[in-house]
Amino acid sequence: MKPIWYFVGLILFLMGLILVVSGISLLSSGETHKTVLGHTYPDLWWGSFMTLSGLIFILVNRTKTV
Repeated sequence: MKPIWYFVGLILFLMGLILVVSGISLLSSGETHKTVLGHTYPDLWWGSFMTLSGLIFILVNRTKTV
């Protein structure tokens, strides 16, 4: 049985990928930014951070068993 941190990493990885894809689509569509810091593309930053964090969790816990 896998530890809970493996599944936490899996969820972080998948949610991060969704955010990155959403950020890329918004970046390529050329929409105007409706928020003050929208020009910094926080969905790309947070999506990248979550994807990387999830990947680290998955790699560290892939061989551990409970």
